[in-house]
Amino acid sequence: MQYRKDRKGNDISLLGFGCMRFEGSGTGEYFQKANDQVMEAIRQGINYFDTAYVYKNNEKVLGRILAENNCRDQIYIATKLPQYMVRSVAQAEKIFNQELELLQTDHIDYYLMHMLNDLASWNRLKAMGLEDWIKEKMVSGKIRNIGFSYHGNTENFKPVVDVFDWDFCQIQYNYLDETFRPEKGSLYAAEKGLPVIIMEPLRGGRLVGMLPETAKKRIAKSDVNESAASLALRWLYDQPQVTCVLSGMNSMEMVNENCKTASLALPGCLTDDERQLIEDVKKRYQN
Repeated sequence: MQYRKDRKGNDISLLGFGCMRFEGSGTGEYFQKANDQVMEAIRQGINYFDTAYVYKNNEKVLGRILAENNCRDQIYIATKLPQYMVRSVAQAEKIFNQELELLQTDHIDYYLMHMLNDLASWNRLKAMGLEDWIKEKMVSGKIRNIGFSYHGNTENFKPVVDVFDWDFCQIQYNYLDETFRPEKGSLYAAEKGLPVIIMEPLRGGRLVGMLPETAKKRIAKSDVNESAASLALRWLYDQPQVTCVLSGMNSMEMVNENCKTASLALPGCLTDDERQLIEDVKKRYQN
């Protein structure tokens, strides 16, 4: 596994485990499946696990896995406050304490304002006193790093980055995104010293199973020995401003393949042939 640094010099695994796609109710065979995948991911070097308050059963399942395997101190937990639901500091406090209880921990390593998409949203939170609440949680150590996840457009991104002394940010980024110019956003965040966490690297599966048949055939016929998933991930790993790429893995095959890809990925790892292949696939997708 390759690692890149966060703002404080900690090593974050280049591949992060997106827990949103844990299957089923999180009990019985579903829990065992998630447990096996998480533990194998940890064994192969993944140390960044991303969940959220609004992902059904997610925090509870992850917390139980870490507690039963006694491995909380081996990984970083990233979870999120649904700021769009919060109407008071008291409500934020209640949600945060619920998250700690579900995750069976006394602190969150990377805490995000979930879907903070414009400056108006931050100003609303600040007006209700949430900025001071965040600072208090940072001083107490209950939040170790504070950030935000972003689902908005390019124009609104920079003001959100600049409005607070964030420790990291999370954006959607893959080689087909168009609405938000994530390359510009990721470069700007990196210039400001913010680690960049990537979500939806496969565009919700569209860059794998949902590719047009012409694109699938182009990949299959290529001399580049890559799967569609590996190609999309390597495109991101190639960029030094990318700190960690989240993958919503829900099978052992995905864990093994993605860990293998991340173990070989350094900035500048993409070959000229791979770059050309991606350009060809993009054209086929757009046509």
